[in-house]
Amino acid sequence: MDLEFNKNEDQFKQLCSQLKAKAKKTKLGGGEKKVKEQHDKGKLTARERIEYLADKNSPFLEIGLFVGDGMYIEQGGCPSGGVVTGIGYIKGRQCVIVANDATVKAGAWFPITAKKNLRAQELAMENRLPIVYLVDSAGVFLPMQDEIFPDKEHFGRQFRNNAKMSSMGIVQIAAIMGSCVAGGAYLPIMSDEAMIVDKTGSIFLAGSYLVKAAVGEDIDNETLGGATTHCEISGVTDNKFPNDQACLDYIRNLFDKIGAFEKAGFDRAEPKLPKEKQEEIYGIFPSDRVKPYDMLDVIKRLVDQSAFEEYKPLYGKTILCGYARIDGWAVGIIANQRKTVKTKKGELQMGGVIYSDSADKAARFIMNCNQRKVPLVFFQDVSGFMVGSRAEHGGIIKDGAKMVNAMANSTVPKFTFILGNSYGAGNYAMCGKAYDPRLIYAWPTSQLAVMSGNSAAKTLLQIRVSSLKAQGKTISEEEEKKLLKEIADSYNEKLSPFYAASRLWVDGVIDPLETRSVISMGIEAANHVPVEKFNVGVIQT
Repeated sequence: MDLEFNKNEDQFKQLCSQLKAKAKKTKLGGGEKKVKEQHDKGKLTARERIEYLADKNSPFLEIGLFVGDGMYIEQGGCPSGGVVTGIGYIKGRQCVIVANDATVKAGAWFPITAKKNLRAQELAMENRLPIVYLVDSAGVFLPMQDEIFPDKEHFGRQFRNNAKMSSMGIVQIAAIMGSCVAGGAYLPIMSDEAMIVDKTGSIFLAGSYLVKAAVGEDIDNETLGGATTHCEISGVTDNKFPNDQACLDYIRNLFDKIGAFEKAGFDRAEPKLPKEKQEEIYGIFPSDRVKPYDMLDVIKRLVDQSAFEEYKPLYGKTILCGYARIDGWAVGIIANQRKTVKTKKGELQMGGVIYSDSADKAARFIMNCNQRKVPLVFFQDVSGFMVGSRAEHGGIIKDGAKMVNAMANSTVPKFTFILGNSYGAGNYAMCGKAYDPRLIYAWPTSQLAVMSGNSAAKTLLQIRVSSLKAQGKTISEEEEKKLLKEIADSYNEKLSPFYAASRLWVDGVIDPLETRSVISMGIEAANHVPVEKFNVGVIQT
């Protein structure tokens, strides 16, 4: 057991080390040369602005650090999607912060940039959090305008959200700290208050070159849309400041005077650390993803005092349900049990598979948590629902639908963590991205796909071989093995948590030791919004 533990620990820590190295490189944005260019202009970088604006030594929960990873290579890449977003604290008040990264293509908007900005606005809307925009962007990346401009979830959706948030009473504050052009000019001006930095900030619907081409007027950008123009002539902006720091100080002073908010009333006791060592997760979690392990051992290293009050422990054993506290917050936990369990009928049930009784138990537990106003936390390591004639005749589809229905209609906030496998309908039932978790993060050990790489590769190979045979072609055993490897390699690349994070299927990839703080900040954010009445709709029994 010790040898196995050590092997697991070594491999997990290696993954975490790779995660940290990747994060460090990504946070450089467009690179050190571009950072120096920002400094030479008297400007702070996006991350420096956030660090200056946020309370000293306060946590900042970054959303979408790895967005754009491995994408747009022909265009030079787009680290973090060219924008830094997350939940932080200003004058002790939790808020969403959005900062364009001008070191990445001058802060231009790629398709994934729009998706990430909309995710940040979604967080503000769901949690009724104030939002701060630190604007420094060249606008839409024109070579890809057809993928960012016209559709429902494209660039224009952010201005619709500006209007919606205003009607919801969500505070929006904008600082124009660099370029702000074309349609993007509406974002700060649709905010409650807009500041601008003198000489470096500018805002206009069309820059000097386009003005010359369109109406024949010769004018420089500063006269056209600089700080003096908009603060003294047009009245478009409210205040101008000599530098980034003075502008950010003003925002901090605004936050110092925002009134109190209505709370949901989620229960919080004094935070306590787990009694079990959290670091032992590295050794408990198997490096071989098909090996069984006891999910309860993982939970006890994440919850306060390692105390977990299990719900229906003798029924539906492939899903664990129960109550606990995380950083003091009361939570209801739903987790896939990965050890093979024995039922009272003497049957063995595979770990990580959802059976009818497990789905039924989870559905009831979700309803109980909604009744008691307890936030839900999902720990995914799921292979999918049980298949075969026995499962089908037992009504697995009906019980699975019952679980999905209860989970989808849940009105208490949901938080999802993908620890290992996240395959097929199991991803949906365990509150995947499609089911609106307030936050969703992955561990570096996770995989997301319709099915495992091995199963998918064999299925795709069978289809390819059948197609070749239909064309009258034959394939040798050696060629078949080579083809299987090619298919598996291609498929496995897309299983990676970084592949999911780059496309914002998850909000990020984290070290397991960060899980508690993510949940705590997430529930604190959700506590800004009173919980609506739970109505599960129609469920077949």
